[in-house]
Amino acid sequence: MSSIILNGDTSGSITVSAPSVAGTNTVTLPQASGQLMVSGNMPAFSAYFSGSQSYTTNTYTKVQINTKNFDTANCFDSTTNYRFTPNVAGYYNLMGLISTDNGTYIETDIYKNGSKIALSQSANRYGVTLNQLVYMNGTTDYVELYAFVTTAGSFQSGLCYFQGNLVRSA
Repeated sequence: MSSIILNGDTSGSITVSAPSVAGTNTVTLPQASGQLMVSGNMPAFSAYFSGSQSYTTNTYTKVQINTKNFDTANCFDSTTNYRFTPNVAGYYNLMGLISTDNGTYIETDIYKNGSKIALSQSANRYGVTLNQLVYMNGTTDYVELYAFVTTAGSFQSGLCYFQGNLVRSA
């Protein structure tokens, strides 16, 4: 097996090794500058609502997504603001789902920096999934999951989700 070793300016080195199989292997790097993204430094999170939270009828309510499945870059706040603030600028795929114990109309909303940017509607209490591709600047931009429900009730514990991952850096 052959290797190429790149030494850093101040510390460490990077070793690129070719696989031990016959044939030609080509890696093409794009003509771009910036941070190289690999699976280890691409922010991603999956979190859900756990507990008890009522909402006000016909009012946009932030869902207190308070339990993390995972948060690869520690960018999701599940204790205070219930929001995702990524630390890498780029394009993020976001998914939200709202489920209630009652409701004739449910709207699942994604808010960016306090303003609604996407919505999905359902005519039953189980809501609908919402997917949205969003650019985020990696420093101050944040996203949150909101709901609008026409019938009084509460969110279903374990059945409201918010997830996201970096698709491409800026």
